[in-house]
Formats: sequence, C-alpha cells, structure tokens
Amino acid sequence: MKHTGTQPFETKRLLCRRFQAADRDDMFRNWAADPEIQLEYGEPVYDTLDKVSELLANIISSYNREDVYRWAIIEKESGANIGQIALCRVYSDKAAAEIEYCIGDNYSGHGYAGEALAGLIDHVFTTTGFLTLEAYHRAENIRSGRVLEKSGMHKTDTIERFREKGEDPVGEVCYSISK
Repeated sequence: MKHTGTQPFETKRLLCRRFQAADRDDMFRNWAADPEIQLEYGEPVYDTLDKVSELLANIISSYNREDVYRWAIIEKESGANIGQIALCRVYSDKAAAEIEYCIGDNYSGHGYAGEALAGLIDHVFTTTGFLTLEAYHRAENIRSGRVLEKSGMHKTDTIERFREKGEDPVGEVCYSISK
C-alpha cells in the first residue's frame, strides 16, 4: 500500500495543509473550543489555549509517520484555520480509510466542508494507494449526510470501523466511495 502522509492540496477557496503551531488561535476561536462542533465531531472540547497547544503538539509530532493524514483547512481569502479534515482510521491491508472533518460554525453553510471533502477524495485517490474511502455521520446530522452525498459518496450498510468490531452501525449513516 502506497502511503504519502499529509501532503498539501488546494481547492478553489481552500488550502489544506499540515497543522502548524501558528494555527492555535484560529483553532481555538473557530472550532476546537466550540462544544457543539466538538460533540458532532466526537472529540473533546479544547476550552483553553493551553489545551489547543497540546492538541497541536500531538498532531504535529504525528506527521513523522507516513500513514498519518490530517489537514488544517485554511480559507485562502482570510488565511484563517476554519476546520480540519483527516483520514482518522487507516486500514492499509484493505487499502481503505475513514474520513472525518469539522468546520467552524461561522464558516458552516458556505460549502467549505464539501469543497474540502471533494478535494481530499481527489487528492487521496490520485496520490496514494487507497482504493476505498469511508465516512459516517449520526443519523440526526442531516447536513453532514448532504455533504457526503454531494462529494460523490454513496450510502452503504456499514463501514470497516463497524465490521472490524462486529457491530451494527445503529444510529449512524454510512457512506463510501471507491477509486
């Protein structure tokens, strides 16, 4: 399986690149400290700048591995870090990975999530050995489902995360796309 790690890619309005220490304030202001965003994203709330700095240090130190794929989503016009997108689970033996993303509330509803996701799918299928990308969302998060569908992903019964554990994805809606 060919891994390339977190290499930058661009879309019309976004630059997706490795996180940097300078992202701290934007992360805190735009999404990492927001309880609603973090709840939907399934992550803890980083409610102090020190906690965001610690998160950033962990992310940045993980970049020495070729199988780590985590991008800061930067709005080109403002230069602001407005979210993140990642391959949060990598199944090298199956040439598959699971996508996760979040966008700050002030930037939600402007097509940024879909733009980042479409860019990620194209980038990953063009530059790596992944053959399948998967994602899921909570059934009540209808907006996320629309983002996944607009990016070309299709509903599926389950994804590797749940197959691996022998679980039914109760309350979750699963999607995938193949190269």
